Amino acid sequence: MRPTARGHSDVRPRGLSQYVLKVHSRCDLACDHCYVYQHADQSWRERPREIAPETVRAAATRIAEHAREHGLRRIHLVLHGGEPLLLGPVRLAAVLNRLRATIEPVAELDLRMQSNGVLLTPRLCDLFAAHGVRVGISLDGDAAANDRHRRFAGGASSHAPVRRALALLRRPEYRHSYAGILCTIDVRNDPIRVYEALLAEAPPRIDLLLPHATWNAPPSRPDGTATPYADWLLRIYRRWVRDGRPVEIRLFDSLLATAAGGRSGTESVGLDPADLAVVETDGAWELADSMKTAYDGAAGIGLDVFQHPADAVLAHPEFVGSQRGLSGLCRTCRQCPVVAQCGGGLRAHRYSDVGGFDNPSVYCADLKELIISINRETATDATPAGVAVPTGPGGDLLLDGLPTGDLLEDLGAGHGSMTSLRRLAAAQLGYVRGLLVELADRVAGTPTASAWELLARLDEEAAEAVSAVLAHPYLRRWARQCLAHRAGKTSERAHLAGVAAAVAIRAGVVADLEVPVRSGLVHLPGLGALALDEPGERSALLSIAGGGFTARAGPSVVVVPAAGHAPPPAAWRPVRRAGLDGWEILVEDLDPYRDCYEWPAAARLDPAALASWQRSLAAAWARIQREVPGQAPGLRAGLRAVTPLRTDPTGRLRSATSRDAFGAVGTVAADPDALAVLLVHEFQHVKLGALLDLTVLFDRAYPGRLRVPWRDAPRPLEGALQGTYAHLAIADIWRARPGAEAGEHYRRYHGWTARAIDRLAGTGALTEHGQRFVRQMGETLHSWPDER
Repeated sequence: MRPTARGHSDVRPRGLSQYVLKVHSRCDLACDHCYVYQHADQSWRERPREIAPETVRAAATRIAEHAREHGLRRIHLVLHGGEPLLLGPVRLAAVLNRLRATIEPVAELDLRMQSNGVLLTPRLCDLFAAHGVRVGISLDGDAAANDRHRRFAGGASSHAPVRRALALLRRPEYRHSYAGILCTIDVRNDPIRVYEALLAEAPPRIDLLLPHATWNAPPSRPDGTATPYADWLLRIYRRWVRDGRPVEIRLFDSLLATAAGGRSGTESVGLDPADLAVVETDGAWELADSMKTAYDGAAGIGLDVFQHPADAVLAHPEFVGSQRGLSGLCRTCRQCPVVAQCGGGLRAHRYSDVGGFDNPSVYCADLKELIISINRETATDATPAGVAVPTGPGGDLLLDGLPTGDLLEDLGAGHGSMTSLRRLAAAQLGYVRGLLVELADRVAGTPTASAWELLARLDEEAAEAVSAVLAHPYLRRWARQCLAHRAGKTSERAHLAGVAAAVAIRAGVVADLEVPVRSGLVHLPGLGALALDEPGERSALLSIAGGGFTARAGPSVVVVPAAGHAPPPAAWRPVRRAGLDGWEILVEDLDPYRDCYEWPAAARLDPAALASWQRSLAAAWARIQREVPGQAPGLRAGLRAVTPLRTDPTGRLRSATSRDAFGAVGTVAADPDALAVLLVHEFQHVKLGALLDLTVLFDRAYPGRLRVPWRDAPRPLEGALQGTYAHLAIADIWRARPGAEAGEHYRRYHGWTARAIDRLAGTGALTEHGQRFVRQMGETLHSWPDER
């Protein structure tokens, strides 16, 4: 079973949106780990030192025409080398002017530069600030770590001039030009000292790169340890987590993102199809620079910007071969349970003279250990990790093709389209799949292992049935509960057999499974529960065939026919549903993991209570469609279950959501008007929780608390953000309802939300994504009148 690979494995990009433009082919440092000068490819010797104006013009024209033909809204372009600063401020200005003049009329241009920083000056910083260029600097840590490799040709240290460059970028007038730090790993360096040295430079992002290596020239492994690079990275990862993740570290963020079903955003890991092309100083089109480490000419494809459009790169066999995703990996990789996160590693790192690229990464053992360890430690964290999912030089998150800006603005507007909610749901499904992969290790060698084997097989043979069952809202809570403690309860892990049985029943396959009995019930997620009359029995044997099953526990035998074939036995308690004008949601009063809210869940509803709930839900849905139609598409795409809660003795309305139960809302019975408000209010929390699993909206280390108008006690920042987002939607409902009382409610919620938005914006703790999200909430609110 490759849980998160499905959907990303063999997708080619619709166009090239990322480019590297080599503006100078020489360098003023002599780093001994540089892939350009020290590795297999030596084509730099034959290329012009500087890019010519006509080459810049041709490259810019090709990029613009490609963006126009493919409808690309944004182009990411990195100025690179060699060392790009060797071009000097005058010629760099000419390059930047040409690029903006040619590409900007067609698509937004995101300009970056990767530099060693030695030649950076205030004059150059002024130039980059004027043109909106963000600059990344290469630094390997403290002086001792950095100077192992990054020295001048004469052997002098580069550490001091690089730090001067970083100090320039930290100035207030240049801070927005600071893209981050690129650090190449050397396991002889102390990882914590490296981390602390990098953190001291206050970068917005850190890239930790494995040193380029192949099977022909394998990486150094001091002391003969099996996974020295994983061990090194994990020491930083654990410290980074303890520190509250004070900075984006792209490798870790990418692995967390792919674990949640999102995009990797880097060619180093994951199965994302890279949409990047390189233009050399002579105008040659090439594959990603990392290929230069494989063999001489590995990056070349025999095309250039003067004679060939970017479409020719996209169609070139070598480029296509590099985009094959899962099917382009060797058999060992395709069968690996972490392939969706690893993606086989960097393509160049798979190369050998014998097998070409049909090998695992030379860092295979390290990548696997790193991924499994991060997954385990993330799964046992009490709070699901929110992860940034940057993509390429633009740093913009992509989730199934939807850029972060669109996702943030769509959700931040207060509603959330069907497209956005489907993407959030896909990410949550990926998150559950990742948890199950981790759980598979826990059940190995136990009777439950056969359930995992069946589930893995059905993932290939009946993927829709697997996805339908794994999308049940409370499976994530169960899986995280199983992983919360290493030992775990055998009975909890055995629920995996119930999950596999539910899939087999949906798929209509033949299977025999031993499933747990809990309080006299066999639970099948999303289908129902079977009551057994045999007290003391802890398991039952299910014989599944044709969509039905026979259960044997002790001397008892119960036959449950396939739905619609015959009346079910009285012992079968199916999951019930409420019809909502063309679609249905579960009225989930059976699942053993549904009791995860602030308020206790109600027991199984009797027929009269169920009918009342079904009527109220249908009427509430009609009100939502009439009053806040913008909420309807998102609810259709994301709301899967309503769990009845116990009624408060005082009659107070109660409702709740859980971060571990995407798509479910718990609420007490209420009249349709009140129920519509409760559903919309809680679904805002569902959406924002799922978004926080994908991207970081605020500094988690922020210690302050915010005073919000609807609470007496100050709230932590996330609580204030959640409340503000929910109140935005409630204000929208009262805006639509007639009557003076509704008008009073509208004024109150509008004022509360406006003040809270201002306070959130004033904390200084919001990330760039958080600022965009809160800004969009403010724009929505300010488009409404203060008074109805």
